[in-house]
Amino acid sequence: MVKRPWGSFRQFAHNQEVTVSLMTVLPGQRLSLQSHTGRAELWIVLDEGARVQNGNTIKEYHVGDEIWIQVNEKHRLSCAGDMPVRVLEVAFGNWQQEDIERYEDDYQRGGGQK
Repeated sequence: MVKRPWGSFRQFAHNQEVTVSLMTVLPGQRLSLQSHTGRAELWIVLDEGARVQNGNTIKEYHVGDEIWIQVNEKHRLSCAGDMPVRVLEVAFGNWQQEDIERYEDDYQRGGGQK
């Protein structure tokens, strides 16, 4: 964190190949349990109700929490609340839909599909 007279700022990427996405998950829904071969991810929780599986750990997160997901780490985002949950995703590396390996999926999708 860099302190300034007006407050502070944190830099998560500097001159790196990154893709920034906003994920919204509806109440009672969840992403597939998945991993990626070509990217690591930083998730920043924007709403209450985020339940995240990262590796073998499942935990509830709160607004402002940061979750680091390593390359090839199994992970999943779920909405455990009554309102949609949003997570800002910063993906480090070559973002390709085809690098998704799905292990479980509520919507019967295979790897590399949206």
